[in-house]
Amino acid sequence: MRKLIVSNIMSLDGQIAGPGNNVMAMPMDHSFDAYNVERLRAADTLLLGRVTFQMFEGFWPRVADHPDASAANREISRLDNAIAKVVVSSSLTAEQTGTWRTTTRIVPRALAHAQIAELKRQPGKDILVFGSRTLWNDLLAAGLVDELHLMLGPVVLGGGTPGFGATALATPLELLDTRRFEGSSNVVLRYATS
Repeated sequence: MRKLIVSNIMSLDGQIAGPGNNVMAMPMDHSFDAYNVERLRAADTLLLGRVTFQMFEGFWPRVADHPDASAANREISRLDNAIAKVVVSSSLTAEQTGTWRTTTRIVPRALAHAQIAELKRQPGKDILVFGSRTLWNDLLAAGLVDELHLMLGPVVLGGGTPGFGATALATPLELLDTRRFEGSSNVVLRYATS
């Protein structure tokens, strides 16, 4: 059975974006990029909500060939462009998937739990969720998330978008591992759901 892994960066006060949904308030340094490359290499499916999908599709496709992009960001772009993508949305259409049209499948929200459970039963590598807070909180509450990989950054935002909603708070977690990175104050906390 494949693992469904949620990987996100989070502030010390539990936010995944700053006030005004500003994701650039997060401490996304070289450790963040390197860890995202690792997670993408270990996955063969990227599972996203509509908002995150559209944000990623509007940014990542062109980074692979951008001369000023870091090597890690160019690799993230190449991996994002190639990986199979499943988008949970009842409003996104195939015409709105842009350059990722051939690698993207849209699953209506009402069918998401059943189709994701079936996807997990199929052979393959990890199923990875980046961003997509509403989606991963729903999947966590439904018992479909196997691991949470939370990169905790040394910033207190005092407001913004909390990582966890009320439905996910009752989920028991077991700490599997912690990881530090040379030259960074970010720490990855890896949890299994019980």
